[in-house]
Amino acid sequence: MDPGGKHGVYDLQDALDMADEQSMDLVEIAPNADPPVCKIMDYGKFLYEKNKKERDARKKQHHTQLKEIRFRPRTDTHDFQFKTKHAHEFLSDGHKVRAYVQFRGRDIIYKEQGMIILARFIDALKDVAQLDQEPRMEGRRMTVILAPQKTK
Repeated sequence: MDPGGKHGVYDLQDALDMADEQSMDLVEIAPNADPPVCKIMDYGKFLYEKNKKERDARKKQHHTQLKEIRFRPRTDTHDFQFKTKHAHEFLSDGHKVRAYVQFRGRDIIYKEQGMIILARFIDALKDVAQLDQEPRMEGRRMTVILAPQKTK
């Protein structure tokens, strides 16, 4: 008799004796079937394989994160390029990017500069990103959200 092979319908005690004879366990596979389906196997190995499959499935899942990039109304060119490069990497990794211009104190009068910065940001990333949310004011922040482009 090979472990785990098809044998037919047996009495519970006979099946347990067969499993004991092979130094294996009798594992119920389909309890709702009529009669219930059981298999002779090593239960520890069965649990290990099951957990291993679940771990592999979790590894293959991709969790999208929302990364944030902060600008000020008078952000310098080098800082802008540096932050845009980071956003490019985030988008290439499949993450969404929220870019915002933070207005402090009297900076709020420079809303058009904030809009210009976000427009430059969107334009600089148009090859790897698509617009997920248009630029809009949220309190003292002007926010835009970019998502990675869908690959075909």
